[in-house]
Amino acid sequence: MNEISRYSLLLDKCAVTASALCAVHCLCLPLLLGVFPALGATLLGEETFHIMMLWVVIPFSLVALTMGCRKHKNWLIALQGVAGLILLILAAAFGHHVLGETGERILTLCGAALIAAGHLQNFALCRRVACYH
Repeated sequence: MNEISRYSLLLDKCAVTASALCAVHCLCLPLLLGVFPALGATLLGEETFHIMMLWVVIPFSLVALTMGCRKHKNWLIALQGVAGLILLILAAAFGHHVLGETGERILTLCGAALIAAGHLQNFALCRRVACYH
């Protein structure tokens, strides 16, 4: 496996992890705020947390999916990842004010699921292409 393939696989893993963190944050924060209300005063309780996560997810996703799709030529995976990114961006930008808390949560979870699924498929196809036996 060459250096570019290793970086692509690492970026896929990082993007899946960041997407999963978005989903866990979205699902668990309301429960944790009920038990530990002081969390609302931390970065985890602020809307800027979503924006910060986007600054991590977007570059990792775009680079990893582009590198992977150049290798395995399945551009539908990139389209799936971009659709997930668009949902996350919409959730962060408009979700709470336009769709309410539940709408924002659903949009975030759908976006994170699309991104994670795209990266897992990208990861699997890249590994299959890199396998020489």
